Amino acid sequence: MTKLKVGVAGAGVFGNYHAQKAAASAKAELVGVYDIDLARASRIAEQYEGRGFDQYPEFLDACEAIVIAVPATWHEPLAHEAIEAHCHVLCEKPLALTGKAARHLADEAAARGRILQVGHQERFVAKAMGVLAIEEAPLLIESVRSGPPAADNRAGDVSVIWDLMIHDLDLAAMMLGNEFTGVTATGRRVHSAHLDEAKAQFTYASGGVARLTASRAASERQRTMHVAYPSGEITIDFLTRKVDNTTPYEIKVDISAELPDPLGAADEGFYAACLGEARSPVPAHGTVAAVAMAEAAEAIALQRLKV
Repeated sequence: MTKLKVGVAGAGVFGNYHAQKAAASAKAELVGVYDIDLARASRIAEQYEGRGFDQYPEFLDACEAIVIAVPATWHEPLAHEAIEAHCHVLCEKPLALTGKAARHLADEAAARGRILQVGHQERFVAKAMGVLAIEEAPLLIESVRSGPPAADNRAGDVSVIWDLMIHDLDLAAMMLGNEFTGVTATGRRVHSAHLDEAKAQFTYASGGVARLTASRAASERQRTMHVAYPSGEITIDFLTRKVDNTTPYEIKVDISAELPDPLGAADEGFYAACLGEARSPVPAHGTVAAVAMAEAAEAIALQRLKV
């Protein structure tokens, strides 16, 4: 079996995770790890018999596919250069920081026949739970995703909207539609130069509403989702694994048997797509809506701060 030559861009925590997945896969061969800090890249790569790189063009030349796990502000330029080098790309979320840039990357990858996948692992969780199998259109989605500041200021280069809320923006787009008709948003800075807390509300032509809250300045973790349908309501506490369900649809909260490793499932899906064995589970064109929602919410929240 021919293995896919995979490289990982980024020698942080998530880069290490992705390198581990590639090294353990029967479908992939870990070529190496790229980082501006060669010593960091080499430390991770050598654990899995790969090579460290600090020159991005050289890294791309050695790979057939790459995983981008660097700070969000660098996602777009690194993905663009990789696509131009004819590499397949799995980019951690968000794909870009504007809807226009995200769509351009998706179009460029398609034009060159390259796989461009985005790291929205929450889709795998929602699918395994049965949430995405519900064909009935939601009337209301309410999500809360919050926790204390990251000890290492991870994702501190962007706001909490791009860091945490982006997960729920993507799910809302999948469940309510890609085109929203209205948006309101508020936010505040707490410990960084960017919004550390944010609330956003989106309306849709169907009459559906999404209300999303995200914080990386909370005293404790909270992760809940409430979805109202014409036939009933579903409330999920992901931390306590409690589900209240008055709909006729089956929802599972314990998905450990079906999906023990969401990140691994996403990476394996990417390798399979690159090898022509399956379709990408999270194609880039399907993630542009979440980027556009995040862009709109942040612009409004920042504008309100100035008033």
